[in-house]
Amino acid sequence: MDSSPSTSTTDHDAVTSGANGSGWEYAPAPETTEVRIEPRYGLFVGGRFVASKGRRRMSTLNPANERELASVVQSNAADVDAAVAAARKAFRKWSRTRPIERGKYLFRIARRIQERARELAVLETMDGGKPIRESRDVDVPLVAQHFFHHAGWCDKLRYAIPGNDDPRPLGVCAQVIPWNFPLLMAAWKIAPALACGNTVVIKPAESTSLTALRLAEIFQECELPDGVVNVITGAGETGRLLVEHKGVDKVAFTGSTEVGKMIARSCAGTSKRVTLELGGKSPNIVFADAAIDQAIEGVVSAIWFNQGHVCCAGSRLFLEESIHDEFVRRLEHRMRKLRVGDPLDKNTDVGAINSRDQLEKINQYLEHGIQEGATMVQCCDRPLPESGFWCRPTFFTGVQPTTRIAREEIFGPVLSVMTFRTPEEAVQRANDTPYGLSAGIWTDKGAKVFELSSRLKAGVVWCNTFNKFDAASPFGGYKESGWGREGGRHGLAAYLA
Repeated sequence: MDSSPSTSTTDHDAVTSGANGSGWEYAPAPETTEVRIEPRYGLFVGGRFVASKGRRRMSTLNPANERELASVVQSNAADVDAAVAAARKAFRKWSRTRPIERGKYLFRIARRIQERARELAVLETMDGGKPIRESRDVDVPLVAQHFFHHAGWCDKLRYAIPGNDDPRPLGVCAQVIPWNFPLLMAAWKIAPALACGNTVVIKPAESTSLTALRLAEIFQECELPDGVVNVITGAGETGRLLVEHKGVDKVAFTGSTEVGKMIARSCAGTSKRVTLELGGKSPNIVFADAAIDQAIEGVVSAIWFNQGHVCCAGSRLFLEESIHDEFVRRLEHRMRKLRVGDPLDKNTDVGAINSRDQLEKINQYLEHGIQEGATMVQCCDRPLPESGFWCRPTFFTGVQPTTRIAREEIFGPVLSVMTFRTPEEAVQRANDTPYGLSAGIWTDKGAKVFELSSRLKAGVVWCNTFNKFDAASPFGGYKESGWGREGGRHGLAAYLA
């Protein structure tokens, strides 16, 4: 970090002021949490926070009020070189560290994440716009879970890949993570890489860098050896420089399909191993025999969780024709009860859109939906805050399968509702997409679940639930939703030779 911190204490589920005193301020509750945000951040390279070798910087904003939280570095080629060199130097020692000792480091990191959980949740909410309830109850616990889970695998890697009795680490891993789950995606990638004996250079998204830098503090506190994890910040050009660096042995990327294709092209013909977790347009199929109340809640979670900023969001809802009218009526009633507003309020259900650019993209799709003849339904009659980036939860009925809102990833709180008459038609419509990341099935017939899930072209199929994750379960897609898997034994295999 470049200068003295700004500090604010709270917990109304926690608030912090920004580097220049920006941010909402509330009277502290009886139980408080201190969250510090530096005015300026450097890079984390070789176990230390260091200044950039260039002069370019960028601001990270609170999307709920558009105020600057901090200034972070726009890393250049020299910064990337330094980070990769630090990781390469550390790899020589870390790869030879006894597996049980590597496990101790990961376990220590997991415990420290739990100890700083409230602080991490507040920072994630302020930087990304998601409701504090989601950061606190979903994201941060899963972050700790991934480090705990992979700590246990460190001395058992010979059992991770059948037939490979001598698994070896790959080397330096370049990891580029998205803005929708910044801290969780960092843990998702760093934990297995370290467990397998690799070292890491990670680049968080330009709009949500703060929790990755805070995680670097935790690595320092846990005395992780210098250079094992390096954090560089920047925009797309920094990511390109990192992915194309000759000192990198493995690339892991989560983000858009468009960028994923560019990465695949740049790594083609090299010895780099690549895993890509990309976009989705996931189907959520509800049969007439489903438990309707449970399905309603599942649909709400599938599309409006994290403002729809979820690659596997159930953004296409397929209803059996006989229940369409009743289901839509009840879904609208449930949607209108969602609270949109201050992400730091524990009663908020839907927070702020991550950025102005993303909000403009979502609004364009809303216009497309209306122009294409669909009927738009939105929640909440209350006015939205005057500042910040906001979009009301929305669904469209009367959607044709060929329309843009039914085929393209919106990455916002927008649901397209369609119908089907037979299970065969449901499967055909669900698979009619270039994506194949996830799917959901709602029915009380177990045989129907097993039959349909085997025919859906999706990497993950949820049955009578949606958006449930576990570090022991592999995650990934087919077609334009990516290559490879993360999590579980399959995720470990991606980091081993």
